[in-house]
Amino acid sequence: MQPLNVVLLQSDSRVAQSLVSALANTFSSVRQVQSLGELRSSIAKHRAGIAILDMETASISDIEHLSREFPTACIVCTHRLADEDMWTAAVNAGAADIYPPSDTRGIVRTALRNACITNSAAA
Repeated sequence: MQPLNVVLLQSDSRVAQSLVSALANTFSSVRQVQSLGELRSSIAKHRAGIAILDMETASISDIEHLSREFPTACIVCTHRLADEDMWTAAVNAGAADIYPPSDTRGIVRTALRNACITNSAAA
């Protein structure tokens, strides 16, 4: 399996730093970005297999566009107050799952599971 690179867009800088620290223990590289445009550029430039996207900085339409633009990337969303409707909309738009940003274990588990599935399909 090839190294997994992560790009992270998170609205709260303290939460972002916490996620970067937690994810750095599992993934080859973790890059924090400040905007959706920077997220897109960074996914392409660094061949990121995982994009972690704060739903407070992006819309469902943005998830759909990212999913079409980067079909092999695993998109994991975060939101402080995600409910069932938001989860359903995010998953239907192409996200692998949605978690509170404090659930690093869930984020890592979903990212790894989906990255493994994508790598297996590509082989």
